[in-house]
Amino acid sequence: MVSTAYMRTIFPAAMLALAGCSGGDEEPAAPPAMPVDVMTVQSQSVPNIVELPGRIEPVRTAEVRARVTGIVQARLYEEGTDIAKGAPLFRIDPRELQATGAQVRANLQRLRATAANANAVVRRYKPLVSEQAISQQEYDAAIAAQREAEAAVSEAKAQLDAAQLQLGYTTVRAPISGRVGRAQVTEGALVSQTEATLMTRIEQLDPVYVTLSQSSSEVLKIRRAIAAGDIALSDDGRIEFEVTFEDGTRYPITGHLNFFDYSVDQGTSSVTLRGEITNPQRLLLPGDFVRARIMAGTREGGIMVPQRAVQIGENGASLFVVGAKGVAQSRKVTLGPLSGTDWIVEDGLRPGDKVIVSNLQKIREGAPVKPRDARSVLGSGTAPAKSKAAAPSSKAK
Repeated sequence: MVSTAYMRTIFPAAMLALAGCSGGDEEPAAPPAMPVDVMTVQSQSVPNIVELPGRIEPVRTAEVRARVTGIVQARLYEEGTDIAKGAPLFRIDPRELQATGAQVRANLQRLRATAANANAVVRRYKPLVSEQAISQQEYDAAIAAQREAEAAVSEAKAQLDAAQLQLGYTTVRAPISGRVGRAQVTEGALVSQTEATLMTRIEQLDPVYVTLSQSSSEVLKIRRAIAAGDIALSDDGRIEFEVTFEDGTRYPITGHLNFFDYSVDQGTSSVTLRGEITNPQRLLLPGDFVRARIMAGTREGGIMVPQRAVQIGENGASLFVVGAKGVAQSRKVTLGPLSGTDWIVEDGLRPGDKVIVSNLQKIREGAPVKPRDARSVLGSGTAPAKSKAAAPSSKAK
């Protein structure tokens, strides 16, 4: 016989053990849905951005060369500074040219005296011809001598002007305004007019050119898209671009394209483009490597998503969308260039897809999500881009 006290002790313990065994067969509860902000993808007008590498070139480059032969006496400028057009750069020993000029001036005075005498003879002979005191032949000879003397005077004047011009070249002046480089000659060096000795260079750095190269196939693709109306340019046809330095920082001033080469380089199968951009602080230096973002109009039917929605890894870019059963699905996408704070998506999304833009670090593939409208949190990011695109669309209709 089992005592009543023993039963009272064993029965509750047995019940607890049975309860524990029955509970182990139940499935765990599903995790709650993660609240996420989503935006619905819409087809819209997007900027047609072309990114190309380029080099900075000065708008003007002047090679300062010797125009007279002589010895350099002094350098009159500070290397690497900005100078104005006409500023003195070098002084070449002028003494030899001064002596030549004095000789030509003396010869001019002698010829002027000869011409004055010939004029006096003509004045004396003129009344004597009518009185037949002298022959017509003598008078004609006096006229010829007068004209020859006047021609000699004119020739000597031209020689004097040339001598003075050569003497002026002994002070070498800047042909353009810009930044002057280091001197190629020093004091005491012999420079030659015949060899056109290079003395220094001047480069105009405001504005500057950005020289770009685009493959001929891409140029043809863009031109066909413009002709078909898929790409719309501005009314004035002006194409602007932005510049980014090698370290990724953006240059704060926008330039515009001003040259398009209609011939294709046979060696590279590329077409040369050139833009002009102001450079007041001389941040852009000749030879700098830059990347240019060309805003070549707009194209319809594009898709843009906020930059915060995209995750970029070793395998490319991806983002999360809300699947049919309310779960997160990873989607690989092909990205185009950035437009403000939005990525232009070339492939991987369709209008109507719901892109998740928040809690991206917390959600996983297949996790249930609770979507809510992202317009309240995106603020001035994506919503205004849609409103801007709607205006041209209504005009087109």
